[in-house]
Amino acid sequence: MELIVLLVIVGVIALFVIGIYDGLVGRRNRIDEALAQIQVQLKRRHDLIPNLVNAVKGYMEFEQETLTKVVEARNAAVSAQQAGPAAAGQSAQAENILTGALRQLFALVENYPQLKANENVMQLQEELTTTENQIGFSRQHYNSTVREYNTSIQTFPNALLAGIFGFGARDYFQIAEEDTAVPQVDLSLKT
Repeated sequence: MELIVLLVIVGVIALFVIGIYDGLVGRRNRIDEALAQIQVQLKRRHDLIPNLVNAVKGYMEFEQETLTKVVEARNAAVSAQQAGPAAAGQSAQAENILTGALRQLFALVENYPQLKANENVMQLQEELTTTENQIGFSRQHYNSTVREYNTSIQTFPNALLAGIFGFGARDYFQIAEEDTAVPQVDLSLKT
């Protein structure tokens, strides 16, 4: 009888540990899925930018510096994304720089009436705006998933087993503090 009771207790403990482990694996996989969704949207954004730059290049002869900044920021973001999930912080920083460059480009487009009327530019700008919104939603979902996961590995009883099984905290997808400020755009024409 004692042996049966001991086996039942060991079995319950084993099921408890398996349940915690499986729950943590599921949460970790949801984080990876959420990060993949961000990367899909960032890839779409990276693919749209060269088309937009080419569409506005002829109209904005005085703004080549802005176009160069957008292209350089896009290339840096693509390189950072190709580094993989291990460089998520670097990727986030590169994406934030790209976002700032795009904001400046969109602000400058407002100064060119013939460019604003160009159907191709308008369509590309709309697609980029939609993509930016999707990136924002994807980041929000990712951060919610990270919060849920981090909370689960830091609370009892999961905290007892998370470290043993190698579950560590994940970082949020954050923007740099300087990127929260409204960008300053100089609209004067330089000769």
